[in-house]
Amino acid sequence: MEHDDRRRLLVYSGGSHLELAEEVAKHLGQNLGEVDIHRFANGELYVHYLESVRGADAFVIQTHAPPVNEHIVETLIMLDALKRASARRVTAVLPFFPYSRQDKKHASREPISAKLMADLLHTAGADRVMSVDLHAGQIQGFFDFPFDHLTASPLLVDYMRSELGDDIVITAPDGGRVGVADRYSRKLGCALAIVHKRRDPAKHNVSEALAVVGDVEGRRCVLVDDMIDTGGTIAQAAEALVAEGASEVYAATTHPVLSGPAVQRLKDSPLRKVVVTNTLPVPPDKGFEKLVVLSVGQIIADAIRAVFSDESVSGIFGGEN
Repeated sequence: MEHDDRRRLLVYSGGSHLELAEEVAKHLGQNLGEVDIHRFANGELYVHYLESVRGADAFVIQTHAPPVNEHIVETLIMLDALKRASARRVTAVLPFFPYSRQDKKHASREPISAKLMADLLHTAGADRVMSVDLHAGQIQGFFDFPFDHLTASPLLVDYMRSELGDDIVITAPDGGRVGVADRYSRKLGCALAIVHKRRDPAKHNVSEALAVVGDVEGRRCVLVDDMIDTGGTIAQAAEALVAEGASEVYAATTHPVLSGPAVQRLKDSPLRKVVVTNTLPVPPDKGFEKLVVLSVGQIIADAIRAVFSDESVSGIFGGEN
């Protein structure tokens, strides 16, 4: 008996960001797989793959935009259905990882929700997980199976080089982003500054910009972060830089969460441009003139192709992911 070792690559999309999934599939030279996802009268989800997945290398693309918890459950059910249908390997492609800011305990009697997400994905049937610019790199350690950490930094660096030139100051909006800002400054060969900020751990989405460390007077500054949620950190940091004499301030971040007052805060801030990627969809009502959206579609497609071909994912990023 001869064994047919030909492998099939199948790419599916959850309901959170179909546009990005279609772009990824196009870069891979194929169409998205057909899957029926609908809800019963009581709101429960039903998933049915409309083609055989037996022996296939299946990738489920699902970012975690609002409603976050519903999209998490949809992801888990999609993974479970693939595993029970005998897919050879199941990879969850999560451009924005859910609950990534809850990676440790800040106070007693708190959960570590990012670890719970890892356990749920594994139980549901994921053999591998792929995500972009985790809020904390140590989340990878929550997984007992392969995790591919992708980064949008090549996109953001190329934008800075082409649009802003080399005479800029890369700025961390708080102490937690100093490492990220340092990597950007080394890639671009430019100066580094830090906005010192105090955050009350008992108050979520509340911060206070205090002082700027570094020479920014008369300089063009770029604030770098992994996400913009309510926009308070970035807006306050931009105001602090202008108060210290910065000539222009830009923001470059991966994930446009844009919750609550974020859009209005960014509009009212001294920021010239807010550069983000499409790891999360930006609905029309959250678009504004300052916002620039770059696509991570090619990066995700390259990573999927590398995993499918058993090639290096880190090689795509020169080992800097």
